[in-house]
Amino acid sequence: MDAGQPSSEPVATAPHASGQSMMAPVRAVVRLRRRVCVLRKRRLQPPSAGPGTPRPVCGPRAPRAGPEQPQFFTFDGPAAPPVRVSRRRRRRSRVVLYPETSRKYLPRAERRSRAQRCLLLLVAIVGFQVLNAIENLDDNAQRYDLDGLEKALRHSVFGQPAAVARIVALLRDYLATHVHSRPLLLALHGPSGVGKSHVGRLLARHFRAALDDDGGGLVLQYDARHHCPAPRAPGDCRAELTRRVAQVVARAEAEEKTPLLVLDEVERLPPALLDELHSLLHPQRPRHFHNAVYVLLSGAGSTEVTRFVLQNASRTRPEEELRARLRALLARQHPLWQAAAVVPFLLLDKQDVVSCFREELAEEGFFPEQSHAEHLAAQLSYYRVAGREFAITGCKQVVAKVNLL
Repeated sequence: MDAGQPSSEPVATAPHASGQSMMAPVRAVVRLRRRVCVLRKRRLQPPSAGPGTPRPVCGPRAPRAGPEQPQFFTFDGPAAPPVRVSRRRRRRSRVVLYPETSRKYLPRAERRSRAQRCLLLLVAIVGFQVLNAIENLDDNAQRYDLDGLEKALRHSVFGQPAAVARIVALLRDYLATHVHSRPLLLALHGPSGVGKSHVGRLLARHFRAALDDDGGGLVLQYDARHHCPAPRAPGDCRAELTRRVAQVVARAEAEEKTPLLVLDEVERLPPALLDELHSLLHPQRPRHFHNAVYVLLSGAGSTEVTRFVLQNASRTRPEEELRARLRALLARQHPLWQAAAVVPFLLLDKQDVVSCFREELAEEGFFPEQSHAEHLAAQLSYYRVAGREFAITGCKQVVAKVNLL
């Protein structure tokens, strides 16, 4: 070829050079896309996935359902849903861990407050006061020597062990303290000659000795036939009884003692005096009227006692049933008996009458021979039921029989 014509080699090599220059950016884009796919695989692969887990496919994003939208080329592959790994929650321990080198303090919620210490101190003070009160109760009961009273009653009163035990028990409960909300009202009921008046005299004698009452200001003995005979007006008897009771309880309050008031033959009292006695038990009375022991000796209900004893002569006599019958019978006569502690006195059998004769013979200076006492007891009248003998008049005629000797 001549120099004027262009050579064919440059023309042949120009397309090859231009192709290489165009492929270089394409290779760079491919490498970059592979790099992005590897990074995305590492980010989406779960920690528990092993080496055999298939790799996510890198490719163009899948078209979304719905209205047709323009598609653009992206390097994002299909989005895989995140895998949520279930982890078991550990329970926190409540143990408080303290550093070994520092002082250990309780949390504020566990510290003892001052109010708790004050509460413990208050409980100790109350317990000490209760113990002191119990000791005072024993001291107050010892003043009246109730053990000596029980021995005297059991020695001198025949055939009434249940009545004596109930009287002493009621006195122990009441005299255990000096402050009371109401008086103690003992109602001794039974036939004539069973020992009611004798018990009243023994109680008055014992309380005078225990209270050092030489002047008789703390013990009152009131007899219906002597202090309020039939011709006397009931209003005068009521005024006198009120005055004498007020004097006794006032002196007892001043000396911090419990007085004793014994009223004999209460069945002979007029209704006005029974009303006055009932008013003395009222809570609205002054406080010193609440601290007293009233002993009412009455023959009311004697028929019920006699019937009950004769009907139950062959078996053990239930005292509770008899007390319930007497209370119901007496409550229909006057409301005074509803507030009373009823103590029934039962009929005396022949052996009890013999004991009465021996006691009276010894007091009159005679030798208490058993045969002589049985001979005197045989002269009295008796109820004969179920092989037993119960004295009709009790020991009422013992003194008269012994005086004839």
